[in-house]
Amino acid sequence: MSCYFRHMKALLDEAGVVVTAENKREIDRIIHEFVGATYKDCPTAWRGVKEKVLGDPARRSELVGRLRSASEP
Repeated sequence: MSCYFRHMKALLDEAGVVVTAENKREIDRIIHEFVGATYKDCPTAWRGVKEKVLGDPARRSELVGRLRSASEP
């Protein structure tokens, strides 16, 4: 699991996303893209999530929607 996913349980649950080996990379890419971090730069991605998403209900809702859409079959 990505280094910061454990801190995002509530957000992932809100999106209805269950992280599996099959979808982990795609979820990680969506989050990195959303916060403007280079893929695989976990510290920057996590900092972006904390600064841009967790404290902003509108941005949080937008990310939840993107994650939900990506996890739909």
